[in-house]
Amino acid sequence: MKKHTYVEIVTIGDEILYGQITDTNSQWIGQELNKLGFKVIRKTSIGDTKEEILTILDEAQKRADIILITGGLGPTKDDITKKTIAEYFNVGMTFRQEVFDNIAELFKTRNRALTDLNRLQAEVPENGEVIMNPVGTAPGMWFEQGNKTFVSMPGVPYEMKRLMSDSILEKLQKKYDTPFIVHKMLRTMGIPESLLADQIEEWENALPEFIGLAYLPRFGQVRLRLTAVGDNKEILDNAIDEQIEKLRPLLGDNLFAEEDVEIEQMIMNKMIEKELTLATAESCTGGAVAKRITTLSGCSAFYNGGIVSYSNEIKMTQLDVKGETLLEHGAVSEETALQMANNVRVKYNADFGIATTGIAGPGGGTKEKPVGTVWIALSTAEKTEAQLLQLTKTREVNISATGNKILKWLYDEI
Repeated sequence: MKKHTYVEIVTIGDEILYGQITDTNSQWIGQELNKLGFKVIRKTSIGDTKEEILTILDEAQKRADIILITGGLGPTKDDITKKTIAEYFNVGMTFRQEVFDNIAELFKTRNRALTDLNRLQAEVPENGEVIMNPVGTAPGMWFEQGNKTFVSMPGVPYEMKRLMSDSILEKLQKKYDTPFIVHKMLRTMGIPESLLADQIEEWENALPEFIGLAYLPRFGQVRLRLTAVGDNKEILDNAIDEQIEKLRPLLGDNLFAEEDVEIEQMIMNKMIEKELTLATAESCTGGAVAKRITTLSGCSAFYNGGIVSYSNEIKMTQLDVKGETLLEHGAVSEETALQMANNVRVKYNADFGIATTGIAGPGGGTKEKPVGTVWIALSTAEKTEAQLLQLTKTREVNISATGNKILKWLYDEI
């Protein structure tokens, strides 16, 4: 089998470490490299200091074949990446006229005046191959030292992506002969990671050596990622499909997708296919379920609308929940959830109505109804049913888990 080509991604910028911006560059780069068979072994974020940059470059080249660097290429004094890279390679800086001409043309089209700082951006380390930046002033730079490749790119995401897409990915492909890396994702819900692992242990132990399994858990869900590595993509695809055939009956109803999509997307696909419609009534989830649905493009084809009925008054006036029900059983009760789901379905002329009402926390609980007590309900023209959930004391977890539970129930029904 072809040898792995290892990549380390280094993001430079104090603003990343301070949490002032999110590092989306590493995620995007990792995804694109994976498609081409490169193996990212580490992602590192460091501050704008010469010592940190020199240290990470020295360490990274010992681990990886390719070191991809983003950030620190701007015109201001805190952008020190270029000069530090030059020091690392023990070379000087040189002025590149073609880079300056590119910067001048960009400023001309934007009706802006060049400054001395912008001129400095045309200075690059002597041993670097310039990669022209068509959408920004900072060029990319390609360095080779022995069998190692270093690439420095701007930290601005759209500039970095343009350089990678236009030239860097192609250059890396030409230089390195990589194996195929094939991933298949399965999505499960309603079964904890530890129980799932026990359930499929015998199957997992029998996997071929070239197929690996990873458990990727989050609130109420576990994603199973099968990864196969080899020189023939068709063989890898067939081998993974064969294993999924064996795995499917072991997962049973806990399996809701054989691709990396959210449950709300699966619901939309099914409802549109069957020409069904949905309405929602939410109390403790505060519209979180509706938000998950309405983030989907095309959701208007099946989602009629919803009501966030946080107060008892809104439950009565907008959802026609009976006052005596609230008085006798309370807002967090099976009876209230049933009326919310049925009445929103009728009110919005939908095939399905779903409802949530509970105590998300961290306050508001009682001895009889502690924090994490949640009722969910589902209504159709034929039936209206409710389920009791006993969740955690953490508000965020309770809202997310409630959404997962009601959406999985809805998916199973359709």
